[in-house]
Amino acid sequence: MVTGASRGIGGAIASALAGKGARVVLLARNESRLKEAAKRLKESIPITCDGIFGVSLVEETTTDVFVDTINTNLVGPFVFVRTFLAEMKKRRSGHIVTIGSIADRSIFTGNAAYSAAKFGLRALHEVLRAELRESGVRASLISPAATDTEIWDTVTVTDPAGKPHSKRPMLDRNDVVAAVIFAVTQPDRVNIDELRLSHS
Repeated sequence: MVTGASRGIGGAIASALAGKGARVVLLARNESRLKEAAKRLKESIPITCDGIFGVSLVEETTTDVFVDTINTNLVGPFVFVRTFLAEMKKRRSGHIVTIGSIADRSIFTGNAAYSAAKFGLRALHEVLRAELRESGVRASLISPAATDTEIWDTVTVTDPAGKPHSKRPMLDRNDVVAAVIFAVTQPDRVNIDELRLSHS
């Protein structure tokens, strides 16, 4: 099951997994793009759900936006994992891959809600790793730096003085895909606890 599977990193991961013979369940918020993605991937199953990302200074971040961001990027993954975890542990197999972010350990202006969610997501991953040791279920955290996807098309990032941040080189979505495929194709005895990706 791949979240955000209609475009960007999630879409590229879904395609890569399908290319390796996996039957993929696609989850994304844009129903029309999700159906298009499902047509390209044989035997995939599309399911529409929610997703959110935005950048704003703390005093400009509404409570509703903060709560929605936490719900989508932290509560959502928790509910998702919790739904399947008991069965995975029962059969002693499975792999949970969490897509973190450079924002799960580094602070940037304009990221109050997103960083709070991603720091929480890192904590959730660490708890999973502790609870899943020797269970047969693996858990990996992939934390990429800024990655060149459509999500940045409508995002303007400013510092507290109102000056735009200089746009730094970004990773390609396929860089993140390669990290995910590396993690999930290791022998069953190997768990990739964490991979942090940055632009060279």
